[in-house]
Amino acid sequence: MSDSTITPLTPVRLGTTGPEVGAQGFGCMGLSDTYGPTTDVAEARATLERALELGVTLFDTADVYGQGENEKFIAPFVQAHRDEIVLATKFGLGVSPEDGARTIRNDRAYLRACVEGSLTRLGVDVIDLYYMHRRDVRVPVEETVSAMAELVAEGKVKHLGLSEVTAGELRAAQAVHPIAALQSEWSLFSRDIEERIVPTAVELGVALVPYSPLGRGFLTGSFVNAEQELGEGDFRRGQPRFNGPNARANAALLEPVRKIAEGRNATLGQVALAWAQQRSAIHGLTVVPIPGTRSRARVEENTAATRLVLTDSELDLLAPIASRVKGGRSADLTFVSAGRE
Repeated sequence: MSDSTITPLTPVRLGTTGPEVGAQGFGCMGLSDTYGPTTDVAEARATLERALELGVTLFDTADVYGQGENEKFIAPFVQAHRDEIVLATKFGLGVSPEDGARTIRNDRAYLRACVEGSLTRLGVDVIDLYYMHRRDVRVPVEETVSAMAELVAEGKVKHLGLSEVTAGELRAAQAVHPIAALQSEWSLFSRDIEERIVPTAVELGVALVPYSPLGRGFLTGSFVNAEQELGEGDFRRGQPRFNGPNARANAALLEPVRKIAEGRNATLGQVALAWAQQRSAIHGLTVVPIPGTRSRARVEENTAATRLVLTDSELDLLAPIASRVKGGRSADLTFVSAGRE
């Protein structure tokens, strides 16, 4: 049921010719993958419904999340609201069934198999936004984007996106086919894309879709040491920033976030998300963060952050944080753009 007290999210456009979406999206990965098992499935499904009621229209998944299970999980929601949402999924990143190692493939044959698999699992005829999840350096990016463009011509995909590419790769891709959105990690803890990638996106008219805008939950203050506090099956237990001395040092960096939150009667997460949302005005491009959650209360909190505008003095307090973070943002930087810049 619609809530008449809801302040709708501001509509924005992804890229110069991409779809219109709410100013904050929803990352579906954690509903069934990566952060341990979902114990309350009914609440997770209700969270999707609540997000839509609150004006969230961009819902983001990938074929690798749960090895297809995430796409299957959100399929009933997608089918029930097909004309109301913008559906994004990805190909290119896989998990070896033999040893669990991550693999990257961008060749045409693999792409073709992946899109058919996603369409089947999601139960749809077309994907609104189809991302290359990771860059396979063995295949020219122009070749991959050309193959993706064939899917647009065939009506299987409406718009194209890229994830974790360099500025040069984004430019090369855009020369082949319009790129609606670039998905990269961008948060108070991760700002490396601001040097080269963001200015290139501004120049080319490509939207930024920051994933992990809450630093995989660390910026909310909900945990400090992942190994000690998070359960088995939560991949953050193996991430360098969230364990040992790095975790203790990084937790101390949250003090200015906490100070601002207390002064604004907000949560730490809302301050972190407000910072991410304001990247749009600061850099002059469309920015649509995609925080994820399994809780209706949390999605209400997250979307409310779009109405929190930080002052210049507050932004100045937050500015030094990223340069002081201990530990890389991934255990293997070959899978992110920073490893190739």
